[in-house]
Amino acid sequence: MTQRLIECVPNFSEGQNEAIIEAISQAIRNTEGVKLLNVDPGKATNRTVYTFVGEPEAVVHAAFQAIKVGTDLIDMSTQKGEHPRMGACDVCPLIPIAGVSMQEAVDHAKALSKRLADELGLTIYNYENAATSEERRNLATIREGEYEGLEAKLQVPQWKPDFGPTKFNAKSGATVVGARDFLIAYNVNLNTTSTRRANSVAFDVRERGRMKRTGDPIVGEIVKDKDGNPEYEAGTLKSVKAIGWFIEEYGIAQISMNLTNIAETPLHIAFEEVCEKAWARGLRVTGSEIVGLVPLNSMLEAGKHFLRKQKRSVGVSDHELIRIAILSLGLSELSPFNPKERIIEYAIQDSPKRLVDLTLEAFVHETASESAAPGGGSVAAALGALGASLATMVANLSSHKRGWDDRWEEFSYWAEKGKEAHDRLLFLIDEDTRAFNALMSAFGLPKGNEEEKAARSEAIQVATKYAMQIPLEVMRTAHGSFQTIKAMANEGNPNSVSDAGVAALCARSAVIGAYLNVKINAGGIKDKEFVAEIMNEAEALAASAQLLESEVLEVVERVMSTP
Repeated sequence: MTQRLIECVPNFSEGQNEAIIEAISQAIRNTEGVKLLNVDPGKATNRTVYTFVGEPEAVVHAAFQAIKVGTDLIDMSTQKGEHPRMGACDVCPLIPIAGVSMQEAVDHAKALSKRLADELGLTIYNYENAATSEERRNLATIREGEYEGLEAKLQVPQWKPDFGPTKFNAKSGATVVGARDFLIAYNVNLNTTSTRRANSVAFDVRERGRMKRTGDPIVGEIVKDKDGNPEYEAGTLKSVKAIGWFIEEYGIAQISMNLTNIAETPLHIAFEEVCEKAWARGLRVTGSEIVGLVPLNSMLEAGKHFLRKQKRSVGVSDHELIRIAILSLGLSELSPFNPKERIIEYAIQDSPKRLVDLTLEAFVHETASESAAPGGGSVAAALGALGASLATMVANLSSHKRGWDDRWEEFSYWAEKGKEAHDRLLFLIDEDTRAFNALMSAFGLPKGNEEEKAARSEAIQVATKYAMQIPLEVMRTAHGSFQTIKAMANEGNPNSVSDAGVAALCARSAVIGAYLNVKINAGGIKDKEFVAEIMNEAEALAASAQLLESEVLEVVERVMSTP
């Protein structure tokens, strides 16, 4: 079953008092079932962003406890900071990560809002997908006037809170709770101290753009529509909110952006566009920073983007892609960017013992031990991963071969294909062992009565089928890697053709080794139609792999014998 996960990213209007920041952190840590991934305080903004994940009910409870502590300790009547805000806990979004629909996230946001209002007496607005009207979808619209204008705003019927009192609470202000898609809070650093110039760049790029004016674009009269509202000239980046501000802590101005749809405007595109617009205004981007966490894919795509600009192969390790992204975006200019802490997929890992994390020597010794796992299935997957990685190496070497500069995209394509295969096979090394362990657990279930016996028998059948499907997936993936292996034997750097040959030997061994694991599990499955379907595919893959190995080795021999 897919784990049900929601991420919560509450923003509190305190970034200077370490005791308050830690007290809120502790409230989250003390909640069972959630993991606090990141605490990101900003002194100049006087704001701290917390990021935690877990099962929905646990996350909602942790958010309540954190907001309870924050509103007890933060006094908005004395709070000042660069970041727009309207309450002690300014905004608290819930973000579905896995196994949770957006509607479920909305329901949890509403439940949290009601509890905050009923038990803590807080004034609550709902935004984004939890909004009660289109006008309230946008956080900036709700927050307009900020804390200083909240008392007057609450007296306007149009701005009656969604939950809680309409009476102004000078100490806690108001909190905005919602449900939204994953958002990247991203700041780009400029070589200026001018907030006005930073804002000019922000208005150039943000989707909303800038207000239209007659004549002079700065002091000209604002153009208004028939209802008297300002008209806007759209900026260049879709799904991007941005403002300019000065960060006294670092002595620089920044473009502060929210990338609300990273499929529409990825991280690297936002960075490049700010670079271009800043340069046009006589400014220079010196680096950038991510507030909170970032999805792995955003970093990988950024790394690929900058490698392509250099006309280099993108079929390199995730580690290298992330390193290139960090360097290219200048993410460590203000403080070190640690991928293990700042990339959500890495931060969320509980770091269970994995075979792929062992040294080669340790993996060999673990395989040789008296434990039945890892066994032939995991070793077959490891062989396949080695074969695919060798083919990837030949592709990368070929893309950088002197005189072949015009072929870098061709070899980069094959390197990516090879990387996809070896990454999948690395996962299957551990998955084969997990499948075996699950089968052993099923055999260990109680069988004291007929009901237990039936449940045990069903569990064994399910686990055995999975233990058959995993080596089949090893076969498919290792067989698929022959595409890259064969291409590199025929088209790759001839000086590395022997490596393509070794890759073929590894791939064929992986397919045949995994085939043996498919066969040995077939005898324990009662569903003969299922077994026949799996075995037919497995037999065809095994025969094809042996043929492909022969074809590659023929090419290898021919190339090596050519003067």
